[in-house]
Amino acid sequence: MKKPVVIDLFAGCGGLSLGLEQAGFFPIFVNELNKDAMQTYLSNRETVNPLLEEKFSVNNVKDMVNQEDYFSNLENSFQLHYGINPGEIDLIVGGPPCQGFSGIGHRRSYSVEKEQLPSNQLFQDMAYIVNRLRPKIFLFENVRGLLSSKWNSKGTKGEIWEDVKAAFNSIPGYSVDSKLIRAKDYGVPQNRPRILLVGIRNDFSNKLLGEGDAVERGFLPEPSGNYPNLEDLLGDLVDPSFTNGGMTRAYPKEAKSEIQKFLRRNEKGHVAKKGARVSEHEYSKHAEHVQERFRIMIKNNGDIPKAYKTKKFAQRLLPKTWNSSGPSITATSLPDDYVHFSQPRILTVREWARLQMFPDWYKFSGKRTTGGVRRAGNPRLGLFDRDLPKYTQIGNAVPVSLAKQLGSHFRNILDK
Repeated sequence: MKKPVVIDLFAGCGGLSLGLEQAGFFPIFVNELNKDAMQTYLSNRETVNPLLEEKFSVNNVKDMVNQEDYFSNLENSFQLHYGINPGEIDLIVGGPPCQGFSGIGHRRSYSVEKEQLPSNQLFQDMAYIVNRLRPKIFLFENVRGLLSSKWNSKGTKGEIWEDVKAAFNSIPGYSVDSKLIRAKDYGVPQNRPRILLVGIRNDFSNKLLGEGDAVERGFLPEPSGNYPNLEDLLGDLVDPSFTNGGMTRAYPKEAKSEIQKFLRRNEKGHVAKKGARVSEHEYSKHAEHVQERFRIMIKNNGDIPKAYKTKKFAQRLLPKTWNSSGPSITATSLPDDYVHFSQPRILTVREWARLQMFPDWYKFSGKRTTGGVRRAGNPRLGLFDRDLPKYTQIGNAVPVSLAKQLGSHFRNILDK
């Protein structure tokens, strides 16, 4: 392989992989349990690597770790189809599902102990896979809530994170470090705190053993800043003739800002012009009283009169420009947490994707949105399967520009 290669576990819709691909990595294997998220991942890589769908994808990670000869067969297939020998995999990445760790997951899920959620044990499977395949670098990504979570009501705060670190530190032959970062420090228009744990095989980490945190030691890249304002990010998608519950099928404006041009650039490098087709720009149908509340929010810079307040989770008006502290939002699985800065509506799927820095050519499979037990499951009844509509897939993703900077940093380590 002329490019460094990556295996993506718990890949979701592919934000982490896409950023790594932009940094020059080539995806050779993907794991994702949800069928819609997997279809999103694969459909956007049909020309990049058709072998992913044909031979190198698996839904359930348990199908990997529970088969005695799975990895020997997989390594033989890597040799046959990619020319990659054991020990030559450059990078394994994974963000096991975080239901029950994240603040939003906690507030909208059922009151069960963390130890009762099967998804909360998947870090052990990732550690096992890393130990078996011996990549040069591995990356574990998760939400900030993991740092303070405990397995049950009688547990100790932070005990789950200690178990996660112990699992990865127990893999022989690696130097491991971690840090809580914020996506806005890496060019993303969101605050979005995330815990990143990086392991580097000792034959590549001899220069990364100094003092300081994971950034100062070189395990993670230095912050770059340069996050866009939302008007610069989304302004070209504002359709003056939009209708409540309707759809905009073509770009209503030319791209003006550099970030708009970048996100409108297709896989061949052409920037879409005004009037060219745009996908996923469908508007939710809001009741008139909801639209009126949104209009008042826009007029009053986000303030909502008492008469218009509801018992649901507080909605916030997105600002056109950030204040001196920068982005203060985090895209979640629920788009109705935020109101558009200039139109009485929530964001479309395409705008939601731009918050995560997905280019406009990226396609999303499955339902647009869903709710209730289909989205949250019901662990108390043993219902752990959940729908992953487009908004949720996007909200769960690693921001693409953050992933790209991580990939560029890892490439520098590999090259050195």
